[in-house]
Amino acid sequence: MSYSIFMLRFVDGEVVTLDAERLRQMTELYVVDGGPEEGFSQLRAEDGGRADLYHASGGEDGLSCVTVTHFARGAMSGVLARLAAALGASILPQDGCALIFDEDNRRHLPADLQQKAIFLVPTADAFEAAFDAL
Repeated sequence: MSYSIFMLRFVDGEVVTLDAERLRQMTELYVVDGGPEEGFSQLRAEDGGRADLYHASGGEDGLSCVTVTHFARGAMSGVLARLAAALGASILPQDGCALIFDEDNRRHLPADLQQKAIFLVPTADAFEAAFDAL
C-alpha cells in the first residue's frame, strides 16, 4: 500500500512512548536498510514484501510513533500486525478507524476512537481484511 499508517500507544487517551528496544528486537530480522539509530528502517519479509518505517525518537520524550509507508500485502502485513501487538500499539490508518490487538487497549484510546475501533488478532489475514473493509 502506498499510504501511511501510524503505530501509537495510548494510556488514558494520551499518546505514550513505545519501547524502542522492543521495536529493534521485533524488526532486526527484517531490516535491509537503515535501523533504529538512523530513525528509518526498510524491512523485507520472507516473501519479498517491503515496508518503510520511520521511527525517529522524540529526544527525552522517547519514541512516540512509528510511521509505516509503502507496505506490501502478504507476509509484511503479518510482520506489521505482530509488531504493533508487541509494542502494545494501535494502528491508525491515515483514513479509517483504529485497529487494536488487545481489547483492553480500547479503553485507552481517545474517546472519539473508542467506539469504532476494530479488534483483530495480529495476523496477516486479519490485518489485510481490516484494510479491505476500510
